[in-house]
Amino acid sequence: MTVHFIGAGPGAADLITVRGLRLIQQCPVCLYAGSLVPLEIVAAAPPGANVIDTAPLTLDEIIDRIIEAHHAGFDVARVHSGDPSIYGAIAEQMRRLDKLGIPYDVTPGVPSFAAAAAALRRELTLPGVAQTVILTRTATRSSAMPEGERLDQLAVSGATLALHLSVTNLARVVRELVPHYGADCPAVVAYRVSWPDQRLICGTLTDIRDRVKAAGITRTALVLVGRALGGAGDESRLYAPDHHHLLRPSRVG
Repeated sequence: MTVHFIGAGPGAADLITVRGLRLIQQCPVCLYAGSLVPLEIVAAAPPGANVIDTAPLTLDEIIDRIIEAHHAGFDVARVHSGDPSIYGAIAEQMRRLDKLGIPYDVTPGVPSFAAAAAALRRELTLPGVAQTVILTRTATRSSAMPEGERLDQLAVSGATLALHLSVTNLARVVRELVPHYGADCPAVVAYRVSWPDQRLICGTLTDIRDRVKAAGITRTALVLVGRALGGAGDESRLYAPDHHHLLRPSRVG
């Protein structure tokens, strides 16, 4: 018996990995985050499978369901949105399973920031503009940010920022980023990216808050900020004629 933590991707049912889908198809027990994982994905569970929405459950209640499956010898598909390594809340589940001696593995998924970049048709790292992407969030009702990870501290880098769980905190985001990025810096709020009702609210740090407020978006959204979102930058050296490497030897001489 094994518990399979599976990243379901950002929302579109066909953005789950082949491995993740096959595991769901094989497991007689499927626990999924109902508010974030589309029903089309868990519908792939085998006939008669026990499919449980964990949204209303506590951690203890989730672990109880896993223990029941363990005693019955049933593999469990534990399905999370996006990639489970990013704000996936799987660490505490794995710690519990370690103590209980219940085996588990993890299957990665397409993260929301990658899906948002694809929807925008933008590269988040552009030569001469930004070569770093910072995945972070701001603190509201969730746990406090560790010392040294305040948004204004991270902003000093000028990196492309992907802010999770922060759409209701845009006033603070704008206030802390404008001194480092400039008021005209591109900003995007990607709402339910890859879902049928996806919305991409594009603007700058000057007007993004007003645009989002007018759209009525208050949850399930990712905030992207950075000059790379403008699309202009130097060409990569990777395909330059005078750039040679093992697979493309120098043509000079």
